[in-house]
Amino acid sequence: MPWNIESDRPVYLQIVEHIMNDIFSGRIKTGEQLKSVRDLATEAAVNPNTMQKALQELERIGLVYSRRTSGRYVTEDAELVKKLKEEKTLEQLKIFLERMENIGISKQDLIRILESK
Repeated sequence: MPWNIESDRPVYLQIVEHIMNDIFSGRIKTGEQLKSVRDLATEAAVNPNTMQKALQELERIGLVYSRRTSGRYVTEDAELVKKLKEEKTLEQLKIFLERMENIGISKQDLIRILESK
């Protein structure tokens, strides 16, 4: 998936979201080794320090862990991945529902629309 870094939010947070989305979608598998900081930074066209900060945040969350001398890996904890994916889903749904309410579409209207498709 291409890296679409925008100027409206901190770059490292966008990187965190990008990698999380790759994990949630299965593009990066649990237990899989990540590319090096330098390779990821080059791929995303960002400073390696920014990429390092993003990876540290992913480690703090628990999605990524480091092995001395062999790099970083995605957690093998499928339950954690599932929980974080559900939290992200709920967060996005809340944003979507607020936007729909702002244009006058209720939850019931959305259900009706979705059921008619």
